[in-house]
Amino acid sequence: MLFISGAEIVFIFFIVLLVFGADKIPSIARGLAKGMTQVKQATNEIKSEIQKSAEIDPTKEIGTDLKKEIDQVKEGFDQLTTSIKRKG
Repeated sequence: MLFISGAEIVFIFFIVLLVFGADKIPSIARGLAKGMTQVKQATNEIKSEIQKSAEIDPTKEIGTDLKKEIDQVKEGFDQLTTSIKRKG
């Protein structure tokens, strides 16, 4: 964990114990755990949003829109050619 050995963790814990006292350590630990949980939830939300945006394929939407436009143009030409054939 972040290149910290066991002896360094014990030393840090001892310093925290001296600075804050034994009665404050549980509340500090709860606060750290709550903060870590919130960071984890935010990270998971960001990951899910990225995955959702990656799943959406914009080319499919463009393709269907383009096909609709082409069909409308074909229909217009068909109507034009049938009206020309009737007059001629």
